[in-house]
Amino acid sequence: MRSNASPDRSVDIDWIEVPPDSAQLDFGEAVREGLSRASKTLPSQFFYDAEGSRLFEQICELPEYYLTRAEAEILERAAPDLAVRHPRIETIVELGSGSAIKTEVLLRAFLETRDGLCYAPIDVSRAALEESIERLGRDHPELEIRPALAEYEAGLAELRALDLGPTLTLWLGSSIGNLSKPEAAAFVSRIARDMRTDDRLLVGIDLRKDPAVLEAADDDADGVTARFDLNLLARINRELGGNFDLDAFRHVVRYDEDSGAVKSFLESLAAQRVEIPGADLEVAFRAGERIHTEDSHKYGPEEIDALARGASLRVEAQIRDAGERFAVSVFARA
Repeated sequence: MRSNASPDRSVDIDWIEVPPDSAQLDFGEAVREGLSRASKTLPSQFFYDAEGSRLFEQICELPEYYLTRAEAEILERAAPDLAVRHPRIETIVELGSGSAIKTEVLLRAFLETRDGLCYAPIDVSRAALEESIERLGRDHPELEIRPALAEYEAGLAELRALDLGPTLTLWLGSSIGNLSKPEAAAFVSRIARDMRTDDRLLVGIDLRKDPAVLEAADDDADGVTARFDLNLLARINRELGGNFDLDAFRHVVRYDEDSGAVKSFLESLAAQRVEIPGADLEVAFRAGERIHTEDSHKYGPEEIDALARGASLRVEAQIRDAGERFAVSVFARA
């Protein structure tokens, strides 16, 4: 496996770039469609503008937001064993790689047990990819890097065409929880269809637990998560010329035991009308009316097993943090 190390890794790295699906709604269309419904909604994919990304970094450091620390604890403990147990892995692919800080623990462990390793991060943020490539290239010059500026499935398709050998695909950060359980099952099934005997899928999954703990993680005492949620309205004001009064809405979180989802809303504190010229929309709100902004789905052990079976996979390993709050599951072909 070749190494593309150089003083400036950005010069000689082969990028994969896949334009977004033209069928996807743009921001204005999504706002118009979501706020015109009887039950108003805004897509959570639009949380992550520059301000939203900055606020999410703060959220990850909050005492209530245990997910990042729990997953990092698991990876620190499990990485050496995973590298030894899977000597044939040649490429680590990561869905939604972001900063790749936690991933570096795995990369380091795998590099110590083989002569070469390829890392293929997939993300829609060029800035995040460039930052992680620069850091990893500097600290691990022996690592081959094949970044894909793309959405998950488009990036996976491009990487499969390169035939990068046995692959460990990472889906960290409980990102699976952003999908409904049927959506998650369908996505995992599509990944599984292309997995070979030596391939593995590693997924970070937040577990069902005390509702108070779950709700606090999405509604912290300092109000950072509330500002993150309200930034959706601020973004509408900035980009679409809206006149939302952010003080006239509050962030509300509720856990639904049946579905295992923590649901986030923005609730109107009074009857009001909002104009959004960039979406060609004027929308009325009743006092107490809510905009649904996000679901974060949690899993029990039996739901993780069912997820695997439905995709013709098996749970090869499942590692939990010391507090039994979070699980990293390794899936293999059944």
